[in-house]
Amino acid sequence: MSLYAIADLHLSFKVNKPMDIFGDVWVDYENKIKKNWIDKITDEDLVLIPGDISWAMKTEDAIIDLDFIDSLPGKKLLIKGNHDYWWNSVNKLNDKYVNMTFMQNDFYVYEDYAICGSRGWLCPNEVKFDDNDDKLYKREVRRIEASITKAINAGYNKIIIIMHYPPTNDRKEESEFIKLFREYNVEKVIYGHLHTKQSFNSSLIGMHDGIEYILSSADYIDFNPINIL
Repeated sequence: MSLYAIADLHLSFKVNKPMDIFGDVWVDYENKIKKNWIDKITDEDLVLIPGDISWAMKTEDAIIDLDFIDSLPGKKLLIKGNHDYWWNSVNKLNDKYVNMTFMQNDFYVYEDYAICGSRGWLCPNEVKFDDNDDKLYKREVRRIEASITKAINAGYNKIIIIMHYPPTNDRKEESEFIKLFREYNVEKVIYGHLHTKQSFNSSLIGMHDGIEYILSSADYIDFNPINIL
């Protein structure tokens, strides 16, 4: 059994949102995802999907996209991204699918690891960060800490974080997220949200202070799920 990740699927089978307007790399991306996934993932594996799953605005319109993911091999753990407006009742979503878990304010057990996390938010920066951003940023820090402490109280001390937003700003400055991860000896942080080469270079990737930061945006990893463990 292996652990993989791929974020920012941006599926739009029901709504008219062609992704190739963002570059040729997105041409026929659904089939790229499907082929790479089937070639690599087995039914015993777990795939992390850190948000921006579907462009749909309503749950009923997102079902065709979720069914597409469900039809692929393996178990899937999904969290909400900033574009997942269709995401409402986690209980109803979890009741609908056997091999897909929609996680919110909780943790997921993978072997001897606890996978914790939340959507995250913009970190303080000089471009765009107002009082509302500060409020959401601090709320997401609390949510991620709550999921970590919940896992620790359940007896888990090996922690992997999954979040949609990157854990720092474009200057790679220390954030409350990063302080939190150091405090709790987090091993890995998997995130998405970033697109284009310029953005790819604007966040933490690789080992920093003993923590591995992994960018899993679909276009960054060429629509090929990346191995985490």
